[in-house]
Amino acid sequence: MPVEITWWGHATCTVEDSGVRVLTDPLFARRLAHLRRRRGALPTAEAAVADVTLISHLHADHLHIPSLSRLAPGTRLLVPRGARRAVPGLRRLGGPELTEVAPGDRVQVGDLVVRVVSARHDGRRLPVGPHRAPALGYVIEGESRTYFAGDTGLFESMAEEVGPVDVALLPVGGWGPYLGEGHLDAGRAADALALLRPGSAVPVHYGTYWPIGMDSVRPHEFHEPGAEFVRLAAERAPGVTVHRLDQGESVRPKIVGYRSSPGDAPAGRGDDEREGGTR
Repeated sequence: MPVEITWWGHATCTVEDSGVRVLTDPLFARRLAHLRRRRGALPTAEAAVADVTLISHLHADHLHIPSLSRLAPGTRLLVPRGARRAVPGLRRLGGPELTEVAPGDRVQVGDLVVRVVSARHDGRRLPVGPHRAPALGYVIEGESRTYFAGDTGLFESMAEEVGPVDVALLPVGGWGPYLGEGHLDAGRAADALALLRPGSAVPVHYGTYWPIGMDSVRPHEFHEPGAEFVRLAAERAPGVTVHRLDQGESVRPKIVGYRSSPGDAPAGRGDDEREGGTR
């Protein structure tokens, strides 16, 4: 069974591989503080069904306690080391089985191995205060290898740490008109593709949430990152097929083996076994 990836919006994806459902950074809220969901319906109840859930860092749009409370009892939950101390709400979650992890860790889940890698991003829960937990990325190793980058900037050892992968889930935008240090925009994400050289990529973390009252402030930062990433990936990583999904849409990327050099497939929207809706 080929790997199947569903993008639910923002950084929330389901990766199904080797009979295991992996959920990333679940955010099932219509509104979060000053952010409002502006595109795509809220994910269905199916989105909260997972064998293991991966949390990349402590920011509230990635570690969202009300969304985590929807996970079924017994769901494994991997969080950055130090998260339990930094986020008291985690200690009150009754259902998931929480494990703290750090770069270099490997966690077996069924026939999958989840490998923890580093990210370059501010991992604090709040913009001020001590750094108690790192920001992370994850490589999901089963019949294929899928890299979930979380939130990160480019860093020199990215390709070495991540290793060869078939699919890369890369952030290409944000939830406001300006991206600070430690983020990938469409251009930097295309540069990351050139370093990583996967067979396929799915852009995430864009076009879902936007601050209330800021519709007229650099609106292209909300609407355009996905299409811009497709265009720049075709220039900078022409061997990578880009699947630009709508919220709730799924794709089964063609897996041709862990890539060691760019191939000949053109970058583009991608049509490998795409499924519309919420499946």
